[in-house]
Amino acid sequence: MSHESHSPSEIPLAPSRLLVVDDEATARRALARLLTEDGYEVDVAGSGEEALEKLLTAPPDVLLTDVRMPGIDGIELLTRARAIDPGLPVVIMTAYGTVRDAVEAMRAGADYYVTKPIDLDELALVLRRVHEHRALRREASHLRERVRQEHRFENLLGSSVAMQSLIKSVVQVAPSRATVLLLGESGTGKERVAQAIHQASPRRDAPFIKLHCAALAETLLESELFGHERGAFTGAGTRREGRFKMAHGGTLFLDEIAEVSPAIQVKLLRVLQEREFERVGGNETLKVDVRIVAATNRDLAGMVREGRFREDLYYRLNVVSLQLPALRSRRIDVPPLADHFLRRFAAEAGRELLGFTDEAMAALQAHDWPGNVRELENTIERAVVLCSGDRVDREHLALPTAGAAPRTASIAPPPVAGALGVAPPALPGSRLEDIERYAILSTLEACEGSTHRAADMLGVSVRMIQYRLREYRHGIRRDSGTPSFDGHGPPNHGSKYLDG
Repeated sequence: MSHESHSPSEIPLAPSRLLVVDDEATARRALARLLTEDGYEVDVAGSGEEALEKLLTAPPDVLLTDVRMPGIDGIELLTRARAIDPGLPVVIMTAYGTVRDAVEAMRAGADYYVTKPIDLDELALVLRRVHEHRALRREASHLRERVRQEHRFENLLGSSVAMQSLIKSVVQVAPSRATVLLLGESGTGKERVAQAIHQASPRRDAPFIKLHCAALAETLLESELFGHERGAFTGAGTRREGRFKMAHGGTLFLDEIAEVSPAIQVKLLRVLQEREFERVGGNETLKVDVRIVAATNRDLAGMVREGRFREDLYYRLNVVSLQLPALRSRRIDVPPLADHFLRRFAAEAGRELLGFTDEAMAALQAHDWPGNVRELENTIERAVVLCSGDRVDREHLALPTAGAAPRTASIAPPPVAGALGVAPPALPGSRLEDIERYAILSTLEACEGSTHRAADMLGVSVRMIQYRLREYRHGIRRDSGTPSFDGHGPPNHGSKYLDG
């Protein structure tokens, strides 16, 4: 379902029902006649008591009431009307034009006030603004509902045993405050599961904030998480709130948590234990109420055993762990997922597609999907663009032909010594940094320069490989931070992957 966006001045004006309340019959009838001539549907009431009856029997879109009336006056009518309909716009009319009346009306919750005698141009402007605000609130409500619908459990599609088990676990864990660790290969839908947990939790009306931990250098990541004070570092011109403060009362999703540095791990542990932190460069201790959902495609337990991830932080994150199944292990879910993505992308493109040909569906079910659901989603989006008929065919999918080597097939053996401009490391006797360098460059050579494929093969993030390549280009040793000329040759010698 598409939503047209309008600036407030472009929102179309539909006829509105107005309830005009005034104890002066002449003024009431005159105003009602003029508003009717302007295209409004107008009802009238001569007292606050009569107005309350009409609010219950024929609810208006806007209440326009005099402020001073015998019995129930305008301020009391406003209070009672809001008890009946909290979102009802109220415009107060006052014949006295005093600041005291206006202030009292606005404090009581009136949206606008106008003075008598009524300036019709002013009233028309006020009513237009009321309508615009109602339209914007209605649109915001629709958008919030659409977000909730998109992240309901029913949208975690899958009839396989693995997916049904996952959905059952999500239903159980969502209402709690427990920290959740999502495990699974890249593209299995960890962010969607995190959003589903949030939407089904008591925190659903508070923010859902997400952060990709591998996308930022350590100093930037610290600022993104905790915020910073003005002048905390070069470029920090103003105070900035971090993701923890932004997520107060809600959920913070930390993707690629395994890529966080040891220094940041210590600070994350403190927040999980104490629910408090300081901004970078600040002394003020901030308290937060945030639920953490973390995710990784790495073997975090293995990293703990190897000393590359703090054991105490791991146990804090791993209160409840959910394993997301790879798509190749639940092929029964491929057809409904493919149909779901087809309907979505066809609707976005304004296309009417009937589905897939038998050959296309057979190819979808035969593919191993190394990129999991994300790869399937991208494949269907591309197919919708390429399809010129009413059904997606095999040729529109751009998948490997039967018998072709999958993209995750084993790589060729490393090149011979010297091919990369760095000699194969001698074992034992080589620095761990040199072994890592050779592994990265030889894998990149075998992958024809694809950092994404190399990252998958090495089990690291793309960002980590990019960081290392930048270090190699500048010849920086991580233990010293200075260029290294230690017999390994110029830092960019012999490898095209270190250029540019």
